[in-house]
Amino acid sequence: MNTKDTHIIQNFWAVGINYKKTDAALRGLYAINTEQYDYLLSIAPEYGLKEFFILSTCNRTEIYGFADDASQLTDLICTVTAGDKATFTHIAYVKNCDKAIEHLFHVAAGLDSQILGDYEILGQIKNAVKHAKTQGFIGPFMERLINSVLQASKAIKTHTALSGGTVSTAFAAVQYIREYFEGPTTTPKMKCPSTHKMMTGNDSAYEGHGKMNIADKKIVLLGTGKIGRSACKNLVDYLNTHNITLINRTEETASTLASELGLKYAPITSLDEELRDADIILVSTNATEPVILKEHLEGRGEKLVIDFSIPCNVEVAAQTLPGIKFVDVDVLSKIKDETLNQRQAEVPKAMVIINELMGEFKQWYAMRKHVPVLKEVKNKLREIYIDPVILDKSHFCSGTNAENEEKIQKVISSLATKIRQKNTLGCHYIQAINEYIA
Repeated sequence: MNTKDTHIIQNFWAVGINYKKTDAALRGLYAINTEQYDYLLSIAPEYGLKEFFILSTCNRTEIYGFADDASQLTDLICTVTAGDKATFTHIAYVKNCDKAIEHLFHVAAGLDSQILGDYEILGQIKNAVKHAKTQGFIGPFMERLINSVLQASKAIKTHTALSGGTVSTAFAAVQYIREYFEGPTTTPKMKCPSTHKMMTGNDSAYEGHGKMNIADKKIVLLGTGKIGRSACKNLVDYLNTHNITLINRTEETASTLASELGLKYAPITSLDEELRDADIILVSTNATEPVILKEHLEGRGEKLVIDFSIPCNVEVAAQTLPGIKFVDVDVLSKIKDETLNQRQAEVPKAMVIINELMGEFKQWYAMRKHVPVLKEVKNKLREIYIDPVILDKSHFCSGTNAENEEKIQKVISSLATKIRQKNTLGCHYIQAINEYIA
């Protein structure tokens, strides 16, 4: 394996899959959990990789990093996936250099999310990078790039309405529940839970339920991580219900959230019992294997089951049982409302911010290649200051050492500015020395 230094922008890649060409089931085959991520970091040097991070969410699995060839990144990530390398290679997008950088900016801003402007992706990027950084896989280039990306995302959040309103995957679940049990109030188009066909409030899929009080429905939320917590708060705030039981593998996490919101919680050992009487089940566990099985739901009446997890944590055999309405993140993403129309109008403003900060990052990178020259000039000026051959230095070397060092730094700053503006070196090298001794 070639292990030469590949840390130049031409060797920066983004390789991945997302919701645009895959469904939730296929994405689940390539999801990377924390344990797998740790393993990939441990074996990365065997693949000639020194700087990279992996982003795995319900929308995507991507790897960003430096390599001689993108196949090194693909080879690494597919060592732990349930899906095979051939399929991943066929469906994956491969972006290089500027295109890879631009893609990361778009992802962080929510421009590439299933639900436009979904701001949760920013925290996911931070966590992914932090994980790689603790193992020494984030260098100066990536550090600067991520800082620029985060700066752009925060500026878009502050100065545009791209993430305005309440639309997110967690909130889409609330919309879906309301529509499913109460019927639409403004007849927005959405997907039917069972057929995935487009329907409106006049379709018979709603007529069977009629107007129902959601507060009377027992809700079980399994998994109280970030998305589960967000979904839970939305249920309380927008559906005006507290008939919710929280279950989490770490019972303390569930009890803390339950206490905060005035809800009930139950231990994981009571899962079967709690699911038996549930009308609505939300799953956000992100386990590697299904946690809700056919035996949990079979013969237990009608239930609406919403799974935020990738891979899906509801067994396939359970998804198609009579009376079970199963919804995954792909279905939730198709729910539309006025907020999304407003967000779409903000895209041009977001692009202006991205282009500006991308330009600044590229300018920083362009200057990095001149660092050796700038150091050489600084050293040369210091040599002139102490050179005993130069007898008469009183007109340009007067003052203390600190004052002279300050003068040298001003000269170097001026030289850097001229290089950046005119992208030439030779004449400015001579001019820097002349400025110093003038």
